[in-house]
Amino acid sequence: MRGNFDRDDKLVRDFEQLTDGPGLPRGLPNSCYTDPDWFRFERDEVIGRSWTAIAYGSELSDPGYAKPVDLMGIPLLIVRNKTGDLCVFHNVCSHRGMKLVATDTRLRTVIRCPYHSWSYDLDGRLLSTPLVGGIDKNDCEGLDKSEHGLKPVHFAVWMDIIFVSLSGNSESFQDFIAPLEARWANFLHDRNRSEIRPATTGSNLELNIASNWKLAVENYCEAYHLPWVHPALNDYSPLDQHFNITDGESMSGQGTHVYRLASIAGTRLPLIQGWPNDKLQYAEYISLYPNTLLGLQADHLFSVIVMPKKCDLTQEKLQISYVGDGSTHDKYGSCRTAVLNSWDTVFREDIFAVEGMQAGRHSPGFNGGVLTPVQDIPTRHFHTWVAGQYRRAMPQK
Repeated sequence: MRGNFDRDDKLVRDFEQLTDGPGLPRGLPNSCYTDPDWFRFERDEVIGRSWTAIAYGSELSDPGYAKPVDLMGIPLLIVRNKTGDLCVFHNVCSHRGMKLVATDTRLRTVIRCPYHSWSYDLDGRLLSTPLVGGIDKNDCEGLDKSEHGLKPVHFAVWMDIIFVSLSGNSESFQDFIAPLEARWANFLHDRNRSEIRPATTGSNLELNIASNWKLAVENYCEAYHLPWVHPALNDYSPLDQHFNITDGESMSGQGTHVYRLASIAGTRLPLIQGWPNDKLQYAEYISLYPNTLLGLQADHLFSVIVMPKKCDLTQEKLQISYVGDGSTHDKYGSCRTAVLNSWDTVFREDIFAVEGMQAGRHSPGFNGGVLTPVQDIPTRHFHTWVAGQYRRAMPQK
């Protein structure tokens, strides 16, 4: 990818418009959303060097469960081992690079390559290499099984979200998540985080969107579009009750002072333990860069994993977590359904806007637009972060 920058100075010039030039700053250029070369560059130099969300731990319910994940063309494999711990590997056999697992599956005892039947235990150790030395010879000279296990991927789990660092050179996960934990210390802490978990109903939603992944992040972190895209939401949570959030280098978003607690026929979801009584209508919606969207309210927490599929295709995976019995008891089933339905409506209302912005980035009449100094503060924060990742990786001229 670096070679493409060397051959095409226009890409570099387009990118530099974000911070250079008179007047209001402009956004990222069209090519950052439409060019497959940029998409591959982001995989290697932005997504691959950051703590990127790829799945939820709840998707692997029992020991022996395996889940393949495609991260921008890189095949990964999440496994829950015999003791119930998660592991993340590159989803390829060490022998000939065959993809090991194609679909979500329950493994019996081993991960077996479908090509030559090399087998690995659930911790990635190479166990057997049948006939590798010839008929009835399962070993051969020079092959040390201990050196040819599955290649592990650095990962961490936070609030059931599985994050990976493909490069292995990212900052420590604790350093990455510390600013968010500090910001939410009055709402989420060690005493109550373990009580917040997804339910088997009213918790999950998946959407496919014909847009670049960055537009999904940008749309989420700003409230400016609320009156026109979300009129029903704006009726009780109007734009003038929202505020911008920029905190540290790796997150931005918006919040509201008028969130409504979920209530069905007089039944309300349990509240997060220790949530301040004077903040029951307070909520924050944070984009944690690069691809994790978070929403924190007194009665539930949701997250959205924004999975880049192509430069113009993105999958959004929503999971809602509730408090204690609220996550499991039938008494709260209708409340959970109401919460899921309300967020389903909001995220579906966003689709036309995000897809419309993607279509607009093929126009020669637009190449970044303008980022205004009041309503576009979170968007500019994200653009600046992305630009910083680009600049770090670009060859110096």
